[in-house]
Amino acid sequence: MNTDPSDLTLEEQASLLSGRDFWSTKAMPEHGVPSVVMTDGPHGVRMQRAGADHLGINHSEPATCFPPAVAIGSSWDPTAAARMGSQIASEARALGVHIVLGPGVNIKRSPLCGRNFEYYSEDPYLSGVLGADYVTALQAAGVGASVKHFAANNQETDRMRVSADVDERTLRELYLPAFERVVTEAAPATVMCSYNKVNGVYASENHWLLTDVLRHDWGFTGAVVSDWGAVSNRVAGVAAGMDLEMPGSGGRTDAEIVDAVQSGELSADAVEQSVARVLALTELVADAEGELEADAGHTLARELAEGSAVLLRNEGGVLPLDRAASVAVIGRFAVEPRFQGGGSSHINPTRVDVPLEAMQQHAERLGQQLAFAPGTGHDDGETLRAEAVELARTSEVAVVFVGLAEADESEGFDREGIDLPAEQVALIRAVAAVAPKTVVVLSHGGVVALDPWHDDVDAVLDGFLLGQAAGSALANLLYGVANPSGHLAETIPQQLTDTPSFLNFPGEQGHVRYGEGVFVGYRYHSSLGVLPRYPFGYGLSYTTFSTDLLEARVVDETTVEASVTVTNSGPVAGAHVVQLYVATEAGPVRRPVRELRRFAKVDLAPGESTTVRFELDRRAFAYWDSVERDWVVAPGDYTVQVGTDADTIVAEQQLTLVGETRLAPLTMDSTIGEWLGHPVVGPVMREGMAAAIPEDQREQMAEQEDQLRMVESMPMQQFLAFVGNLFPPEALESLMALSRQSATDQQPATTTHTATTAASDADVANTTTTA
Repeated sequence: MNTDPSDLTLEEQASLLSGRDFWSTKAMPEHGVPSVVMTDGPHGVRMQRAGADHLGINHSEPATCFPPAVAIGSSWDPTAAARMGSQIASEARALGVHIVLGPGVNIKRSPLCGRNFEYYSEDPYLSGVLGADYVTALQAAGVGASVKHFAANNQETDRMRVSADVDERTLRELYLPAFERVVTEAAPATVMCSYNKVNGVYASENHWLLTDVLRHDWGFTGAVVSDWGAVSNRVAGVAAGMDLEMPGSGGRTDAEIVDAVQSGELSADAVEQSVARVLALTELVADAEGELEADAGHTLARELAEGSAVLLRNEGGVLPLDRAASVAVIGRFAVEPRFQGGGSSHINPTRVDVPLEAMQQHAERLGQQLAFAPGTGHDDGETLRAEAVELARTSEVAVVFVGLAEADESEGFDREGIDLPAEQVALIRAVAAVAPKTVVVLSHGGVVALDPWHDDVDAVLDGFLLGQAAGSALANLLYGVANPSGHLAETIPQQLTDTPSFLNFPGEQGHVRYGEGVFVGYRYHSSLGVLPRYPFGYGLSYTTFSTDLLEARVVDETTVEASVTVTNSGPVAGAHVVQLYVATEAGPVRRPVRELRRFAKVDLAPGESTTVRFELDRRAFAYWDSVERDWVVAPGDYTVQVGTDADTIVAEQQLTLVGETRLAPLTMDSTIGEWLGHPVVGPVMREGMAAAIPEDQREQMAEQEDQLRMVESMPMQQFLAFVGNLFPPEALESLMALSRQSATDQQPATTTHTATTAASDADVANTTTTA
């Protein structure tokens, strides 16, 4: 960018802060400023040359439809996110696109959110790692990213105006960290602010969110772009740090900016800063180059899909199907595959693999009998189900394809429940009642309940949404050509009422209260003992893995190193996800039983072992202190845990951290408990109290020490009304000055370490820990 904002008139500056049309920024050839072209993502390029929209209604150019984020999240594979980002960049360049609107890293607060298929996980660490690797790869290939939707955009109901009312600790620990990681590690070209309000202020004009947090705390230097149509007050948006309004307003809001500067309502410096950030985006502008490599894209889409599906159940080793003599394929999803979500990310795929056709190729290779029945239909459902049941009765294995239609979940509206359609449940149960073995294959964007049919079937392969190559990927997984390695990136509850946000979703009268706080997903289920149907992190394989030799040690005051050895103890090659959690009760806030802090996906041949090493930084042990307005590592015990999922811990080791003791200055509003508990002032205060009591009453006072607990919560100001001159004003002033000096003199915390030997489930792992 060679253009300096100061070289432009105020009117020219303002015009650059809104779009030229639906998908591009304004060009100023006379100043050497080109137009920047954006388009929807994040799992493919939705380039529209005509009939622009943000709901996926009108035509878009063909491009590879990769597995959406719901699938990539289940892959637990940062390299998968990166490979997809790189290929999407290649296709974007071929289509002349400069910025792809993605990834979406919002947290899955409720399974009812209609847009959950666009988001990775219920966990901020998993979401942040995948999002950062996607952005890094996309931008390394010359295309900008737009991480979205910032922030607390966790529902579609009333999304254009609802206020997400959420406390700062919950924001900092759950809803902001994925954005923070993407911003600080991957430096996205843009951040897209969301439609909703955050604590009563629209995200598009929220100075705390866009400037205090995003720019000051995280150091973001890119441009903030509005979600399409998210601007409520353009002048307030510029003042808050929202740079580019999309789509264009036809000049209306440009004039509002000019008028506000001329009247003194808006700073000219704020406008220039926004213009500079928008002009910096023009560095991404380049002519379209290369051709869209459809074959390469499709091959990658299949490989990513194979690594994303989750094998939930496999009783008796019914899968893979390569040993079956005859297979009945049942369900319309086998011939009309569901592989992506609806709305702005809806891709026009270059091709679509059909599951039944892909399965037929495997059956022919094996000399296997394969037959199909739709099982359900708009008309004559009873007859279709009866035909499917008869086919299942005469086959060795029945594979039932079911799921949710695109009309059931999409951008723009939330789901009303998590059950499969009733006719599909009836089909599964009818087939399972007669088939020797029954396999269910699921296709859906948001979590579905597995009851009441789960226990009737032998195997469940959850494909979520796997992109345009879903058909061949599912067939390869069913027949063992590929080994399932996906793990759940979100909890599958027993029922909707078991979910933490049930009573607060989607809110009422313009507000949604995040009353569950940080206890979302597995953090809630594990902490409250609410058993899920399948926990976060769960996933089976056609092989087995053992975990050994967990070792964790403190390196310095902020860093812990951990290592664990994993072995493929089964008969076939496979990939295993090592999940590292941290558990603690340290600190003044209630914390989840455990939280995911690191993970790694490793590929192992039969009998092969590998040692995985992790570095846990200060944030792995910290909580957000709402009083200090900072991250704090509380003194106390911390346990590093390795789990096969969030509920199954196979190895653990305890560490004791000295942590950080924050000495807050005492005031007259501080409680008696805070005064007496202060490590410097408390002993002085107790000594003074003892000296003020007559000698013949001291023994009686010592016996009544427990009575102090009755007044511990009383502020000093109120306490003085009951005790008269026990604490002279000059003595209290001296003690308060001592507390202020103590806070100033506080030295950096140091960390020490102890270790305990971990217990483990012998059926899962043979674990040894060393200190």
